[in-house]
Formats: sequence, C-alpha cells, structure tokens
Amino acid sequence: MNQANPQAQADAGRAGRIKVRVAIAGAGPAGLMLGLLLARAGVDVAVIEKHGDFLRDFRGDTIHPSTLDIVEQLGFIREFLELPHTRAPKLHAEIGGEKITIADFSRLPVKNRFIAFMPQWEFLSFLAGKAGQYDSFRLMMNARVCGIVEQNGRVSGLEVETPDGALVVETDLVIGADGRNSIVRDKAGLEVESFGQPTEVLWLRLSKKTGDPRETMGHAGPQQGFVLIDRGDYWQCGYVVRRGTFAEMKSRGLDAFRDAVAKVCPLPAERLLEIGDWSDVHLLSVRIDRLKRWWRPGLICIGDAAHAMSPIGGVGVNLAIQDAVAAANILIPALGFDGAVPDKALAAIEVRRSFPTKATQKLQLMMRSRRKKDQSDAQKAKGPSGFVRTIARFPLLAHLAGRLIGLGFRREKLAR
Repeated sequence: MNQANPQAQADAGRAGRIKVRVAIAGAGPAGLMLGLLLARAGVDVAVIEKHGDFLRDFRGDTIHPSTLDIVEQLGFIREFLELPHTRAPKLHAEIGGEKITIADFSRLPVKNRFIAFMPQWEFLSFLAGKAGQYDSFRLMMNARVCGIVEQNGRVSGLEVETPDGALVVETDLVIGADGRNSIVRDKAGLEVESFGQPTEVLWLRLSKKTGDPRETMGHAGPQQGFVLIDRGDYWQCGYVVRRGTFAEMKSRGLDAFRDAVAKVCPLPAERLLEIGDWSDVHLLSVRIDRLKRWWRPGLICIGDAAHAMSPIGGVGVNLAIQDAVAAANILIPALGFDGAVPDKALAAIEVRRSFPTKATQKLQLMMRSRRKKDQSDAQKAKGPSGFVRTIARFPLLAHLAGRLIGLGFRREKLAR
C-alpha cells in the first residue's frame, strides 16, 4: 500500500487548511451528483476540480432513463429538459447496409423513455448550479488534488494545489470521483484489475446538414465501428480503431485516413474534407477495469475512479450517477454522527454497486467480442459483435437491451 510522501506531509504543515465533513475529488457526474445529494441533506461537502470549467468536448453525452429518473425524483426534470438536447427513444446500428434497432426504451417502467444526448458541460453546470443553492456546498475549481493525508492508518484529507498556493483539505471522508486516471486511487494504493483488450476512439467533428440521419446511431462498418452523436448544429463522431494503430494511420496521410473513415461513416464522403489536419482528430484510449477493493478507512472511490467503462452503450455516466445515489443513501445516515465514517458503510457501498458494475462490464465485453473458434484473425476483426448480430436476428431482444442499457442491472432510487 502506498504511503503518503514524508516531504509532502511536511509541506502540508506549511499549507493553508480548510475543514469539511466530506471532500470529493472530481467534479464529474459522480462527484457533482453526490455533492448535491450530500449538501441537500445538510452535509458540509467540498467538490474539488482541477479544471477551471466543464468545457471538455469529448466526454460522455448520454443521459439515460435511469439518470432522468433521478432528476425526476429531485424535482428538476422540467427545468433539466429545457436544456439543449436531442432524444433517442431507440438506438440503432447498421449491419450490411441494413439499419437495425439494438436498444428500444419504449417499454421501460419510467416516465422518460429515451436517452437524452446533451453536452456534458450542460449537465455538469446544471448539477453544480443546483448544488450551489445549498450553503453546505462548495465547488473549488482550478484546484488539483496531488496527494492524500493519512493519520493513524486512516485517510484524513487531501493535498491540493490551487492558484493561491498549496492547501490541505481536512475531512472525515474522501471520495475519489476523479475519473479513470484517478490520482486519489493511485495515491491510496488501490489495486486495479483490467479486462479485455484496450481500444481507441478517434473523435472528430463534422457539420450537420439536411438529409443526414435523423437520429443518433451506431454504425457498424466492415472493420471498425462509427458512432454519431447529435450536437444540434454538428455531429460529434467516434471512429473506433485497434489500439496503437493511430500512428500508422497518420503515417499514411490524411487522404488515406478520410478514405478509411468514409467506408464506415453514413455521411457523404465529401463531408470528410472538413477534417483539415490532424489537429481535428482527437485520440481517446478506451479500457475496461475496476478496483479490486473500492475503499480504505476514510476513503472510497466511485464512478470511473472505481470502474472504467467502454463507451459501448454510453453507460459510464449513468453507472456513475447510480454509484453516487447509492453512496448518498448509505453515507447520509452515517454522517449524521460526529467523527469518522464507519468502514462498514464504505464496504456497504462497494457491495451495493459491485454486482451492477461487474454485470455491465461483462455485457460490454460481450457486445464488443467478435471471437469464434473457426474464424481467422482477419475475420475476427470484421463486422459487429455476435451479441449485436443476435439482436439483429431476434428483434424482441432490443427491448431487453433497452432495459439493460437504459436502467442498468440495479436501479437506484433516492432514499426518502
């Protein structure tokens, strides 16, 4: 287990200090939702975010029915759905030139039976605004977590770098919600287990014009996948490639890259001329992993910090929100007493969220697996997964996929 750096501990003694009941590293969906729920219950909470704003273009934009249901329970749904978004009551893919439905949300037992595609900065700004209405909530931007503080075997704070200098945030509980490259889980020495082969997604923008597809869809081409996300006046596009091949693509030149994308992109080939140079293409590494144990005394990780997901199904944001709701339901009673949060409460969060995490990751691995014993390596790389092909053969399975994608394996509700 990693121990706190002695020099860092000495520097912390000279840094400024603040005290809060709960300190959350990361103002993503999990961190801000948990911050909102804790502040709503009167818990003194600080959310610490390294960036100065939420404007990162290539982040998860899917707000699933499970998350819409939480917003409904909070009483914000009408206001929330006034934000710019597009709706997808079904998800589609294209196989061999034929469009099929791979997920249908029309039979879900919730009021809002669709995925809302909304820029994540809109979602995060909305959560931050709602949380900011509570006096017990504070959001610290441009504040980078660089270490943890430990006392007598418990995590008791965070070391933070701010524009005004070093700061120690003393707290009874640290929440690591700082994403798949979590500093908190690294400094805490929590062990990560990885699954499947990492892949990469090349993100790019293309203009949206009359005659384009009417809805967001996944497009399964001959060798790679291609995803369109409707951003209102343009398409955010994801081109899935094997890990480590981007450098080879660049060596072949931009024209060859445009030709390769054109083979799987449902938009006209001339639209790809909008890719003017390589700065228009953004590389995102994709992996599936999870912590072997999510917590230590005084600390727990949730969201991507506890379990990195593939973009398949767009479930990462919504699994993180479910983590936050489950954590709030368990922590709020425990935080009603002075002192450290009991280890049994942290263990209960992991137990509650472990099954849906494992089941979702297993489903994602099935959805991207193309392996058959009688296929060559070249054949295995081609076409959609066997899971998607099965849905194509049996359309009723789209409703089952809609439930698993839309609500997940364990739906969380706010404790009353």
